[in-house]
Amino acid sequence: MFFFVDNNDPNAELLQILNDLMFRWESEVVEFKEANNDYDKGKIGKYFSAISNEANLKGLQFGWLIFGVRNKDRKVVGSDYRSTKGLDALKYEISQSTTGGISFIEIFEVYPVVDGDKKRVVMFQIPSAATAIPTGWNGHYYGRYGESLGALSVEELDRIRGQEKKDWSRQIVEGATINSLDENAITVAREEYKRRMNKQHISDETDAMTDMEFLVKHKLIINGKVTNAAMILLGNGDYDYLLNSPPQIMWRLYGSDGNDKGYEIFCIPFITEAEQVFKQIRNLPYRYMPSQTSLFPADTQQYDTWILRELLNNCIAHADYKVGNRIYVNEFEDKIKFTNPGTFLPGTIEPVLNVSYNPPFYRNQLLAEAMYKFYMIDTASMGIRKVFRIQRDKFFPMPDYDLSTQNQVSVEVYGKVIDENYSRLLFNNREFDLSTVYLIDRIQKREPITKEAVTYLRKLGVIEGRLPNVYISAIVAEGKDEKAQYIKNKGLDEAYYRQLIIDYITQFGKASRADIRKLLFSKLPDVLSNEQKENKIKNILKVMSKNGVIQRDSDNLRTSNWIIT
Repeated sequence: MFFFVDNNDPNAELLQILNDLMFRWESEVVEFKEANNDYDKGKIGKYFSAISNEANLKGLQFGWLIFGVRNKDRKVVGSDYRSTKGLDALKYEISQSTTGGISFIEIFEVYPVVDGDKKRVVMFQIPSAATAIPTGWNGHYYGRYGESLGALSVEELDRIRGQEKKDWSRQIVEGATINSLDENAITVAREEYKRRMNKQHISDETDAMTDMEFLVKHKLIINGKVTNAAMILLGNGDYDYLLNSPPQIMWRLYGSDGNDKGYEIFCIPFITEAEQVFKQIRNLPYRYMPSQTSLFPADTQQYDTWILRELLNNCIAHADYKVGNRIYVNEFEDKIKFTNPGTFLPGTIEPVLNVSYNPPFYRNQLLAEAMYKFYMIDTASMGIRKVFRIQRDKFFPMPDYDLSTQNQVSVEVYGKVIDENYSRLLFNNREFDLSTVYLIDRIQKREPITKEAVTYLRKLGVIEGRLPNVYISAIVAEGKDEKAQYIKNKGLDEAYYRQLIIDYITQFGKASRADIRKLLFSKLPDVLSNEQKENKIKNILKVMSKNGVIQRDSDNLRTSNWIIT
């Protein structure tokens, strides 16, 4: 770690990303510059083109250009680049000379503390080149060769131009016009865009635009024609038939008996209807004891409202609308399950929890970009991590992603504690990162983890037992009941079991397998299944026999008894 990150810092996630990028150092999609006071805009444009093209070739969503880090010794030195002039104007300036007028996704200013001093670092988030369209700067196409900047090779240029992958959300809806959109939805989009940008001159510019100009600016209308993204977010429900498969969100409520207690179906425009779905969800008060060091319970709501909105809007952004299935929000007494059609592009959830995770292309790139601008999702790839982080900070179970069904992604969010020991462990170890908490969460849910993960958790001292029967360590077994359960889980020393067998045979002269089973079965660890307990007894007898402590009194395994040797 190159500098300490305070988790209470509002830019903690970005600072973690900076730390990780510095650790991995420069590549085709990451460049560091000292840029003390100023930096040539032409060079910025060349790096913009190069990093954008390389991100496309690597299947990534974006890359980074970072000012304020010295290249030769990887030290944060800070940068005064445009500290007084401001950075917003640079977005516009860059867009004037790039292919298609694209510019930075976002420009972040962060202030890591190094040697007791705050240092200003500027992080330019550069979007990947659009599918089949290489990013140029002043008509020239640039690329990277390791850390070097140069012209994009003819082979790489042909690879980008030969791409056939299409952004469904960018495609045109035949027969749709601006009159097919909902006026109220457009008004909401305007207001949320102004709130996202939070700049007076941008608000004034937006207010001066007609609806057509506003939608053209955000590429929701292209060459006078309405895109799928525009219909999904802003479409009038009366015109949903213009889409091949009219998109819908279905909310369902289930009782404790598993029966359906109610449902409602919501159609476009999703920018306003998503809020109506959110209002259907019951978010009840919940009281629990995260620690036994206090007599006062913690009072909270079952679900963090930010999590509910983020996951619902993620379903909208990432759904495969060509499949035609609905988005589902299934509400149970202790959890909520969000389901959308499509595949989970990262493949598994583990990589997403890393602070420097760089996502692949969005399935609906234009739709995701519009939802970011309209304050619906976070495209800095932090959304899912923030969901996990919020659950961790509440000492609640981690979300469960189910990717087992073809063309379907489901995620369950828990609204209550499963295992109090897990919550106490997080309470006492708040420094654990998300990847570690994710593994501990799998332990409390009795889900399989790798041998490497078990070794890692055992070194932390948070688990005991052997695969597949590992359990949370006594570090969290604070109360009398928990300690008793811990002993039952851990079991007793094998010497104790062997002595019981010896004492029994000494007193009664012999012992059948059934006698020994009756003697030991209830004393074996609770975490073992009946079959595992049978094997445990068998192994104990085998070891005692091999060591010459006991032996059978005949060769008939069915009728023989164990006796002292």
